[in-house]
Amino acid sequence: MAKKKILVVCGAGVATSTVVLKKLEQELGQRALDVQVDQCKVTEVPFKAASYDLIVTTTLLGEVEGIPVVQTVSFLTGVGLQRDIDRIIELLGD
Repeated sequence: MAKKKILVVCGAGVATSTVVLKKLEQELGQRALDVQVDQCKVTEVPFKAASYDLIVTTTLLGEVEGIPVVQTVSFLTGVGLQRDIDRIIELLGD
């Protein structure tokens, strides 16, 4: 699989997205997936989204044309984390 780009989004683009970014890098790295993971605040999505293959968000985010969005808090709570990781891997493979 070619290197994929993931944008992690939260309300302010600082604390929550940093936690998700680190956990996502760890989980995908353990699976030897070549990804670039960046973060931003929700208001920046319209300006940045086109450069990414997938968006992972912890806040409400409407549809982003042509880019799959995974809305989750599992990276913070641990509940449903494996299901979300599997979904992210599936979406990156498309």
